[in-house]
Amino acid sequence: MKKDFLMGAATAAHQVEGNNIYSDYWVMEHIKHSDFVEPSGTAVDHYHRYEEDIRLLVQAGLNAYRFSIEWARIEPEEGKFDPEEVEHYRKVLDCCAANGVTPVVTLHHFSSPAWLIGKGGWGKPYVVQAFARYVRYVAQELGSKMPYICTINEANMGGQLNKIVADMMSAGKKEGGVQVGTNTGLDLKAIVLGMFEQGKAFHCGPFGVNTFLKPRKPEKERLIMEAHRAAVKEIKEVCPNAKVGLTLSLFDYQPIGDGREAADRLWQEDFGFYLPYIKEDDFLGVQNYSRKIVDAKGAREPAADAPVTQMGYEDYPASIGHVLRKVAEDFHGDMIVTENGIGTDDDARRCEFIQEAFASVEACIQDGLPVKGYFYWSLLDNFEWQAGYAKTFGLIAVDRSTQKRMPKPSLHVLGTLKKGEK
Repeated sequence: MKKDFLMGAATAAHQVEGNNIYSDYWVMEHIKHSDFVEPSGTAVDHYHRYEEDIRLLVQAGLNAYRFSIEWARIEPEEGKFDPEEVEHYRKVLDCCAANGVTPVVTLHHFSSPAWLIGKGGWGKPYVVQAFARYVRYVAQELGSKMPYICTINEANMGGQLNKIVADMMSAGKKEGGVQVGTNTGLDLKAIVLGMFEQGKAFHCGPFGVNTFLKPRKPEKERLIMEAHRAAVKEIKEVCPNAKVGLTLSLFDYQPIGDGREAADRLWQEDFGFYLPYIKEDDFLGVQNYSRKIVDAKGAREPAADAPVTQMGYEDYPASIGHVLRKVAEDFHGDMIVTENGIGTDDDARRCEFIQEAFASVEACIQDGLPVKGYFYWSLLDNFEWQAGYAKTFGLIAVDRSTQKRMPKPSLHVLGTLKKGEK
C-alpha cells in the first residue's frame, strides 16, 4: 500500500457531535409524532472528545479522517455566521495536522439549518445561493487546512428515496432498500400527524418540508447538483489547490435472467444521471454497503438464506470492488471510498467484512484503477438517523452513560491493513 494512500474512518457531525440544536434534524426529533425512534441528544459527544477519538484512530495505524462541518452550527441564523463554531472546526483540523492525519471534510452531511427548511429547503432554487454562501465562508476561514473537500454527502439520496417509497407502496418492500437508517414502523396516522407538526415547526406547512433526506424526482435532484456546482466554484476561487468532489450512494446491481435492462436502468438512475455534473471534479467519493440482485421486475429482496446486516441489506463485502470498477467505466478521475462498512453487533464478523471488502479494493488498485483512499463507516457507534442508536457500525463502542470509548478489535484490523499486515 502506498504511503500516501488515505486509510481511515468516517463520521458525520449530527451523528456524533451532540446537541446540534439549530438543525432541522433536532426539530424533527423533538416533535410529538416524530419519525425518529429516539432523539440524538448528546450523541457520543464527539464535539468535546474529538481529540481522544482522533488519537485512537492514529494509535491504530490510520492516517486519514473523514468528518463533516455542521452548517447549522456555522450559520445558525440566516446570513449570521458564528465565529466560535468556525474556531471549533479549526481546532479539529489542527488536531488532525498535529497527529499526521489527512482530513477529508464534508460540508453537508444530511442535516441543514432549521431556518433553511422554512425557506423551502432543498426543494427551492434559493438553496443553491444559500449553500454557496455558506461554502464560501468556510473556504475563506478554513480552506488552507482542508486538502480534500466533499461538498455534499450522498447527493443522490433523494432520488434513491424516491424509488424506495414507490417500491414500498407498490410492492411492500421493507428497510434495506436504501443506505441510511430509516424507521418504517410508523402507522399512517402517526406519519400524517408528524407531517403537520413538522410543517408547523418549520413555518412552511406540511407539504413544504424539504429536508435533504426527502424523496425527490429528477427535476428537484438537479437543484442538488446545481448547489454542488456552485459550491465547487466558490471553493476553487478561494483555495484552488483543494481537491473537491462529492459522494454518491451506490449499489452493486447484479442482474440475473432477463435483468440486465433493469439493472442498467437502476445504475443510470443512481449514477448516470449525476455524471454530467461531476465528471470534471477532482475525485468522486464512492459509498457502498451491499449488492442488489436484479431480475426483469427490478431489484429483489435478499434471498431467504442470505446473511443480512442490522440495516436489512445483504452482507456482501465484495460489492465495493464491483462498484469501483463500474464507476471507472465512465468516471475517469480519482476515486475515494468515502464510506463502506457493516452494521452488526458481531465484531468478529466486522473484522472479516473489513478484510474481505478491502481485498476487493486492493484488487482494483492492482488493476490500475485510481483509488486513492478507503474510509470505513464508521469510527464510532453513533446515531443512525431515524433508526437511533440501535445500529452499530463503529470501530469504537461508546458507553453513552459515561461516554467512555472502547476500541473494538476491528479498529486494529483496519490499522493492520494500512500497514500491509495480512
